[in-house]
Amino acid sequence: MEKENPLSTGLAVRLAARDKTLMTPTAGLAPSYLQANLIVLPSRYASDFRLLCQRNPVPCPLLAESSFPGAYSSLTWHLPLPTSHPSRQNMDIDLRQDAPKYRIYKDGIPTDSESDPLGITSYWDKTDHIGFLIGCSYSFENALAEAGLPPRYVLQGRNVAMYRTKIPLAPAGVFTRATWVVSMRPYRVEDVERVREVTREFGRTHGEPVDWGWDAVERLGIEDITRPEWGEAARTEDGEGVFDQGEEGWVPVFWGCGVTPQEAVMKAGLKGTVLAHSPGHMIVLDLLDEEVKGL
Repeated sequence: MEKENPLSTGLAVRLAARDKTLMTPTAGLAPSYLQANLIVLPSRYASDFRLLCQRNPVPCPLLAESSFPGAYSSLTWHLPLPTSHPSRQNMDIDLRQDAPKYRIYKDGIPTDSESDPLGITSYWDKTDHIGFLIGCSYSFENALAEAGLPPRYVLQGRNVAMYRTKIPLAPAGVFTRATWVVSMRPYRVEDVERVREVTREFGRTHGEPVDWGWDAVERLGIEDITRPEWGEAARTEDGEGVFDQGEEGWVPVFWGCGVTPQEAVMKAGLKGTVLAHSPGHMIVLDLLDEEVKGL
């Protein structure tokens, strides 16, 4: 009999991250559970950030936020969930500790403190910080797998490749001059339309691809597909080499990415302490991906 995966639910993943038995990327964990990016801002930037998400719903789909400044275990949802939904009641969550790894920004500059054993607890301002949860494309990967189109990087046990682009974000308040971040998964040319169809219904987790094919690399302004700014370079199907244009029959497929808010923080040079998940290391929720399908 096959042994049950101990990290098969959102709660199990959060607890493993909280006690630091999990410090790896969360792709492939708790299949069918919604995963989320995290950005934590001083409250003076909260209104501008909500507007940024409203104006840029593909790269920045807002799922939830702290119920009040300083709250790390109580969320207000931006999803049309019924009041009786368990996630609106007593979800066991601690935004300070429930991602496997974090990043800390000081005045818009990332520090090297992401391996703090207490997560970001010592950096969290209990009177001022507001955490925002942004949809993550990991959340539609179970649907892709069920359609016979599992992303190869998950099968290879790697982190997804993420790139800075030249696509401008619609500005909002202090958030100016920022550009999209995209994630990339290789697919066979003949599978791209089916991949688009499967992911299109997951608008709350970035939806369908924003571009695909080798011409897209130049359109997006990606300098070198073998050198992503975040995550790991995609490998060839056999895992032996780095994915590039030499792999015949395969093309890169790009989605909006929830690391975009971190790029926006850096471009804006926000003053103060900003906290975030380490790219690829998500907070896994108790909602199922099917519950946001079509929203």
